[in-house]
Amino acid sequence: MKTGRAVELEPLDRLEDKVRALVGAVEKLKADHAETLDQNVRLTVEVEALQTRLAEAENANTEIMALRQERDQVRARVAELLDQLEALGLE
Repeated sequence: MKTGRAVELEPLDRLEDKVRALVGAVEKLKADHAETLDQNVRLTVEVEALQTRLAEAENANTEIMALRQERDQVRARVAELLDQLEALGLE
């Protein structure tokens, strides 16, 4: 048989357990939030680095296209010069 005092403390014990569980949950949420913020910073840095690399790759691609166009122009001029030399008949 339980005494009146023991019966009165049971709801307080349950409430205390629930409060401790909530405090633990809040602490875990804070830790998870801090970890998420750290990951966000890390990923932001990675995205910025990738954007820089992409811009560099785009610039390199533009330069390659310009060099190819220049090469084609040189080939056309060389072919034209060879045709002119053939027309002179300097064999």
